[in-house]
Amino acid sequence: KKFEVSGVMAKADIKPKSVHHAKEWSDVVENLYRFQQAGYRDEVEYKQVKQVDMVECWPETGFVKKLQRRDNTFYYYNKQRECEEKEVCKVKIYVY
Repeated sequence: KKFEVSGVMAKADIKPKSVHHAKEWSDVVENLYRFQQAGYRDEVEYKQVKQVDMVECWPETGFVKKLQRRDNTFYYYNKQRECEEKEVCKVKIYVY
């Protein structure tokens, strides 16, 4: 299961219409946590800023594997869950 947004959406300068905080952990919340840790709202913003079509994910879990921060350093993530229960409520979910 891949976590991706259509290429057309990633190319345009898309802004979210609303935002809310996650209530419970899920695969989507896990990936959002990873993007937000690296300094991006979500995959849409990451693809806009970095001008990439695909984000590298772990094939076993579908979680994001590696992200490039805005200062061009990299974050590398494990196959397993990294977003602890106490962090879940801090994850922002953007609606487009």
